[in-house]
Amino acid sequence: MQGHGHGYPPRPAGRPAEGTLIALRVLFITTAVVSCSLLAWVPMLRLAIVTRKPVDWFLFCATVVANVGMLVFAGLSAPGDEEITDAVGYTILGWITVVMVGTITYYVMAETRHYERLKSGGGAAAGYGLPPQPPVAGYGYPPGGAAANPYARPVQHPPAPRQPPSRSGPQPQPQPSAGGPAPGPVSGHEPNRRIDQVRAELDELSDLLRREPRPDGGDR
Repeated sequence: MQGHGHGYPPRPAGRPAEGTLIALRVLFITTAVVSCSLLAWVPMLRLAIVTRKPVDWFLFCATVVANVGMLVFAGLSAPGDEEITDAVGYTILGWITVVMVGTITYYVMAETRHYERLKSGGGAAAGYGLPPQPPVAGYGYPPGGAAANPYARPVQHPPAPRQPPSRSGPQPQPQPSAGGPAPGPVSGHEPNRRIDQVRAELDELSDLLRREPRPDGGDR
């Protein structure tokens, strides 16, 4: 698929190129002018087919009736070999001018308005009695943002880790064993206390030894 160049937006669906539109308008206008409005119904038929509007079909039929009526009037005004009077001639000339100018003016204005509506984003189906279609995004880019995919799986986020409950109450104290006192916390002064205790025990033992009587009956 070939993309459009930079600065050249894609042509709306159902709208011919600008050069084609100008060529068609020149062709239909020339047809109406050269035929002295006898073929003025041709551009009206083109307009009715393009727009599909009831009013354009009605004006197409009115143009056909006007041309037939002009021919009937011209035939009845000069039966046989009689010459057409000036009054009849001016009437037919005015009739031709009104039909030709009115048809060409309405055709150009209505067709220009129709294609301008397509160019502004009304959609190709707007002129055919159908609801306007939304613009189609090009090359994979969604219009106005990303559309929700009904078949996409929802993204599941991992559950947040549960925090352990904080223990604000008092910490349990170690229970003393039945065999003796509970061991106290070890500190740097523990060896000094034991040394003092050993010294005290040695002092008590020395005192006891001194107080014991000697075999010869005297104290030590």
